[in-house]
Amino acid sequence: MSEKKKNTPKFTFNSFWLYIPILVILLGISFFSSGDLGSKKISKNEFTKILKANDILEIIVENNNIAQIFLKPEAEKKEEHKKLTESPFYRKGSPLYSYNFGDLQNFENEIDKAKKEYSLDFDKDNEEKTSLIDGIIGFLPFILLIAIWLFFMKRMSGGGAGGSGGGQIFNIGKSKAKLFDQDTKVKTTFKNVAGLEGAKEEVQEIVDFLKTPEKYTKLGGKIPKGALLVGPPGTGKTLLAKAVAGEAGVPFFSLSGSDFVEMFVGVGASRVRDLFKQAQQKSPSIIFIDEIDAIGRARGKNSMTGGNDERENTLNQLLTEMDGFGTDTNVIVLAATNRADVLDKALMRAGRFDRQIYVDLPDLHERREIFEVHIKPLKLAENSNLEFLAQQTPGFSGADIANLCNEAALIAARNNKEAIEHQDFLDAVDRIVGGLEKKNKVITPKEKKVIAFHEAGHATVSWMLEHAAPLVKVTIVPRGQSLGAAWYLPEERKIVQTEQMLDEMCATMGGRAAEKLMFNKISTGALSDLEKVTKQARAMVTVYGLNDKVGNITYYDSSGNDSFVKPYSDDTAKTIDEEISKIIEGQYQRAIDILEQHKDKLTLLAELLLEKEVIFKADLVKAFGERPFEKNDAKDKADTITEE
Repeated sequence: MSEKKKNTPKFTFNSFWLYIPILVILLGISFFSSGDLGSKKISKNEFTKILKANDILEIIVENNNIAQIFLKPEAEKKEEHKKLTESPFYRKGSPLYSYNFGDLQNFENEIDKAKKEYSLDFDKDNEEKTSLIDGIIGFLPFILLIAIWLFFMKRMSGGGAGGSGGGQIFNIGKSKAKLFDQDTKVKTTFKNVAGLEGAKEEVQEIVDFLKTPEKYTKLGGKIPKGALLVGPPGTGKTLLAKAVAGEAGVPFFSLSGSDFVEMFVGVGASRVRDLFKQAQQKSPSIIFIDEIDAIGRARGKNSMTGGNDERENTLNQLLTEMDGFGTDTNVIVLAATNRADVLDKALMRAGRFDRQIYVDLPDLHERREIFEVHIKPLKLAENSNLEFLAQQTPGFSGADIANLCNEAALIAARNNKEAIEHQDFLDAVDRIVGGLEKKNKVITPKEKKVIAFHEAGHATVSWMLEHAAPLVKVTIVPRGQSLGAAWYLPEERKIVQTEQMLDEMCATMGGRAAEKLMFNKISTGALSDLEKVTKQARAMVTVYGLNDKVGNITYYDSSGNDSFVKPYSDDTAKTIDEEISKIIEGQYQRAIDILEQHKDKLTLLAELLLEKEVIFKADLVKAFGERPFEKNDAKDKADTITEE
């Protein structure tokens, strides 16, 4: 309860609220000061009747068109006037009747004539009168213009009233960073971050330094100025920063690189100054800038205008604040990006970002740990096998695994299950990797047969090759943009040898090879296969130096500066193209040879696919027998698959 009370927004006073009671008071004064409340409008005949009875004490003509009629005290006691005088709205000394006479000249002539004829003795006076409401209505266009101007100024300054970001135009240079301190604690800790052991050790040292600085300073050590978290999207960079905020116990300022960007010149640099000023006042403290590439790109590139670059000014100010004159403060800067190659070299040097922490995609063991974190809130069935799921999700980031667990829960709920079963997780993997299943897609029997032999070709070739990934599942049910798919259980490898790459390429070409062998025709269905093997062959020749003719040369530039430069001659380009073609055609012919040797098994598998639409490893074992080079541990893991 105390936490909730701390986190509830505090009541803030707004000066605009003063205008509401003032407006109500003015309207009230105008309303109640008006003498028209207790008066009654009368017609010409009624006015003539009162006039002839000599009951009028005074007539005041307002604005040349309305006559306010005051009666004599003795006349007010008459029965016909008594109802109005006893009204709660009537005030003594106020006009009892009002008469809209029209033309003033005719009215005055009529009164003068009646005075002579009936010997009347009342007074008449003229008065110009304006109400407060009329005045406000007259100034309404100007009030609306001022209100619209204030509204747009408030929107341009980027936010609501109050707070350091500022709701006023004068606060536009203030930092937009969110502050997390004792009042607003972050509950994420290193226990919530699965995997990332190396990255956790690096940032944990920073946290330890902030908690016990004397442990390091007594040996002459200095606190690092900054740490840059680099890695693919979804690997947990921001989550790691949240864990630092939860563990450090010091003020933590969090914002995005785009928060420095504004339409006004000089605002970015001003916000950087304000951010570091706030952090220095609360030091020791941590600043976390997510997606720092928004302001940290290399200067001088793609500057077409030649004018003042606001982003460069912001970066210059950041560089100065991180390591310049007068920056000897206990402020650590954490930043995250998945595009470290575009960052400015001055930002990456020691003394600014002292250490770069690479947050890589999780390996098999780390994926298992991430699964254990994300299944805690889920209700699982007993047959769930996390070890197999970790093997089945190579290349998945932490965010992908979280999405997978959520998809599995949705699939189980859609099927009205009481718990999430192992098959639900497998269906979720299929859904994420292959796309949504489209059972109602219209496919002719001829096309279906071609697809079946295509997928059977992949399965057969991969089964017969030593280094190809073991097959798990083959389907001819359309998913996403694909008409069929095969799922494999890839081996976790840190390095890949030439034979392994060639076997994988051969298995990929097995689909087209099966079409050529069985129908003596090829189709457009192998587009994704061709794209994959072309990339692999090009990488073998130009990146990894695995081709004998081109030799031990790589044309890969990790700095990314060769996008517009071809680092080889035309003769070499011709050789590269020839070698790529030779590799692909060689593996294509190899796939045809394998399928010719096992044509009966290929036909059996294709017919089984046409009948069942989905087949598993157990079906391949029945048709082909065990793989002779199957590793025992992989065999045991793959056998956990159950048939649908």
